Amino acid sequence: MNWLTNLIRPRIRSLVEPKDVPDNLWQKCAGCEGMLFHRDLLENMNVCYHCGHHLRISVKDRLEMMFDNGAYDKIDLPDVPHDPLKFKDRRKYADRIKDSRAKTGLKDAITIAKGTMGGIPVVIAAFNFSFMGGSMGAAVGEAILKAAEEAVKSRAALITVPASGGARMQEGMLSLVQMPRSIIAVEMVKDAGLPYVVLLTDPTTGGVSASFAMVGDIHIAEPGSMIGFAGRRVIEETVRETLPDDFQTAEYLLEHGIVDMVVKRQELKDTITNVLSMLMKKPQPEKKAKNGNGNGKKSGKGGNPKTNGKAPPASGEKASIDMEKDVQAARALGQVKAAQKAARRISKPPQKSAAKKASNS
Repeated sequence: MNWLTNLIRPRIRSLVEPKDVPDNLWQKCAGCEGMLFHRDLLENMNVCYHCGHHLRISVKDRLEMMFDNGAYDKIDLPDVPHDPLKFKDRRKYADRIKDSRAKTGLKDAITIAKGTMGGIPVVIAAFNFSFMGGSMGAAVGEAILKAAEEAVKSRAALITVPASGGARMQEGMLSLVQMPRSIIAVEMVKDAGLPYVVLLTDPTTGGVSASFAMVGDIHIAEPGSMIGFAGRRVIEETVRETLPDDFQTAEYLLEHGIVDMVVKRQELKDTITNVLSMLMKKPQPEKKAKNGNGNGKKSGKGGNPKTNGKAPPASGEKASIDMEKDVQAARALGQVKAAQKAARRISKPPQKSAAKKASNS
């Protein structure tokens, strides 16, 4: 009977008994509802490899994706009263904060980090939607101010990555005050002659979209991101009209001139680096200098003597992608310069016309 109990029974049990399978091995795509294997999804930067839908990504992964070699220094968030109004609805606000910190391992809904992108110094303030919907309270407002101060101090570009449902209602008026404070922070950076770039992700709504998220020098959005102020249903009930299906998407805002570029996540770092190199008048990274500057010619005087030191036009899919990125960046830079020129022309007093009136009189 030993062979039955020692050999046959364990084999039957191994076939019949359920095995423990981790819950996070597969993830469902919200776009095509396809099943995505976690390892393949991670390698594709949380972008569906079936339909291209951009899933949300953690702050840690995003910062590693954007900074050179994934290396950066985190900046501590300023200390603020975590429950200034002693707010309570179904639960105490203090308990919600405590649970969110335990769940995410973050102090609040924003993370500040500094490092380089393509050798260009940058300060990035990125939101984490998992922390109370990325809502903006006093801590977030203080963090944006500190990020702006650090950018001015380090002569670095400021990049914000909003992913938020808006102001944090548990802090009442104190959360709404952060809207003008964030605008002041952005103006500090602009007055110092430094670029301010906004990377709009899903979702960017409410008081965040009504403040610092819409006053950037360049607005770049991820495909399919929901960007707006009020909800779709609220707007439809207000205007009493049926809105388009793609209303408040990144592509819709691109068509209507609110967003400058819609860029895939895999191409974000190169695109932002190109934009910053133009705005800060920095040389292109070595990788770009070797492959060309987007028009099929090498930068510099070396190369084939038969072509007067210029390389022949590049070919292939990579060359066309690089060309498209540079064209988009140049177009966005042109829009910024045109807007600045128009602003100066409007603010300049009409001296010539005044002199002419004086001579006529």
